[in-house]
Amino acid sequence: MDKDLSRLLNPALQHIGAYKVEGGQQADVKLNQNESPFDLPVLMKEAILDEFKQEAWNRYPDILPFRGIQAYANFVGVPSESVMMSNGSNEMLYTIFLACLSKGRKVVIPIPSFSLYEKLAILLQSQVVAVPMHEDLAFDVPEIIRRARDEKAGFVVLSTPNNPTSRSLSLEEIRMIASEVDAIVLVDEAYVEFSREESAIALLEETPNLIVLRTMSKALALAGMRIGFAMANPELMAQIAKPKIPFTSSRLAEITLTHVLDNYHLVEEAVSYILNERVRMSEALRKINGIRVFESDANFIIIRVSDAQKVFSYLAGQGILVRNVSGYPLMENCLRFNIGLRQENDLLLEKLLALQ
Repeated sequence: MDKDLSRLLNPALQHIGAYKVEGGQQADVKLNQNESPFDLPVLMKEAILDEFKQEAWNRYPDILPFRGIQAYANFVGVPSESVMMSNGSNEMLYTIFLACLSKGRKVVIPIPSFSLYEKLAILLQSQVVAVPMHEDLAFDVPEIIRRARDEKAGFVVLSTPNNPTSRSLSLEEIRMIASEVDAIVLVDEAYVEFSREESAIALLEETPNLIVLRTMSKALALAGMRIGFAMANPELMAQIAKPKIPFTSSRLAEITLTHVLDNYHLVEEAVSYILNERVRMSEALRKINGIRVFESDANFIIIRVSDAQKVFSYLAGQGILVRNVSGYPLMENCLRFNIGLRQENDLLLEKLLALQ
């Protein structure tokens, strides 16, 4: 870009890139974006659209999606004043980071973790205090606490289960971190429905510095609808809500949410299917020579191979998209793929076996 223009932009832009998905978003077998393999039933979609047809499309939705907020608050059992709905959890991340960070402030981020955290911190000209995972990709809880204290960080971000490592913190570990640091602690639970650990929502009443983030894109199979939620004590939520962009959640999203929550047994059935396949896939992968399988607590599996780019390209040529996560710290030659339908998973296993 012409220097005369670049000097007018945020200087942090020089240190970040635009988001992209290597290999694209279309394939015969698409396992690279941690999506649910199950779409909503056609009859439910028709009922949602019939209800949405009655809405006035020429009018703005509510400033904040109060009906969706109330529905989700009732579902998880917290006061509506503790809940904020957003256009996907990524939008909620932008809101929370704007509320919690500014130039020169410090944020503790275990690494590797979701790349958007660091990107937002850089944009806000904050300082990232990176705390590496253990070699087996588990969280280093004592080091998270120590670095937050030593660096006087006012914000700690914990993705659990973590993307891209698929490991979780226990409820007691989250409680320990939140109680021992002088910081707001954000717990991103995008994959919590697949976890063996209890949700940090259980800590909201006792932990005033805690924010819990949820997405409807994974277990609830609504990645295309863009629905996310944050939860915190009402006083903290009132502050977080101040930079929230108004009108970002559509009535279609609210209507869809209520229909899915009313039929949550479909989500539970899908999660059960994915968890059973996760066990089956992990066991089968461990029998393949040259592959290391990491423990998973999410809807995806991490494997280490001798040449991740070679395997990625081979699978792409076979019509199977996975994610090469080798660029993350501690994850050299690692691939990530979400659990798909049984026949998709079997095809992936077949192609990996053929590489032996």
